[in-house]
Amino acid sequence: MTRRTANILTGILSIGLLTILLVRLTNVPGGMILSGFALGTMWVIVIVLVCLILTAILKRIFKTQSFLTILFLTTTIGFAYFHYKLYSPTLTIVVPTNYSGEVDLVLANVTDNILTLDTNGIGYIDQWTFDKTYSRPIVIDQDGNNLDSLLVGFNPTSFWSVGKSCCIDNQEVHTKGFKIIRNGKEVFKFRSLTDLINRKITKTRKPDEHTLIQTEATTDSIDNGTDK
Repeated sequence: MTRRTANILTGILSIGLLTILLVRLTNVPGGMILSGFALGTMWVIVIVLVCLILTAILKRIFKTQSFLTILFLTTTIGFAYFHYKLYSPTLTIVVPTNYSGEVDLVLANVTDNILTLDTNGIGYIDQWTFDKTYSRPIVIDQDGNNLDSLLVGFNPTSFWSVGKSCCIDNQEVHTKGFKIIRNGKEVFKFRSLTDLINRKITKTRKPDEHTLIQTEATTDSIDNGTDK
């Protein structure tokens, strides 16, 4: 293989992965005030800079290889790894017929995700799914109707909300969720998630310091009110 051919092939692979990556970044949730695309683009720039430094080092070792070939190979590896980190499964969720309201997928100790929801809109997912999922799901009811037009995400840049419910034996319950709203009207339904979930399979975590502070502040408020 000639140097020119190697440059062309590795270049096509690297640029192809970068193009697909930039398209995927438009659907990645953001953080703070930046969109997912902005944050992702920053990481792409970091990858390119690191690969330039790495290429300069490798060029001293593989002196017969083209600088561009080494650069395209390193960026290909970097972009491929970023693709892996951005992977999100597209969940297919089944809800009861005519269901509306909140949908919560509870972090649980399960081997297979339970995505056929109960009458309270609750399902269960494993740790890997909880950590990796950010893409919009496919939601159907028990009659097979697609409910995509009824789904309401957390905000324009992040479809899934991430929540905590306290407490089961002083441990938090973690959830990912969204809403199903029919006829454009949201009906508020109060529910205590910890009273509705299957505690036998739910995976709980120790509350962080912020949760503890909130709990203590609530307790102090009650005590102060009682003293009065």
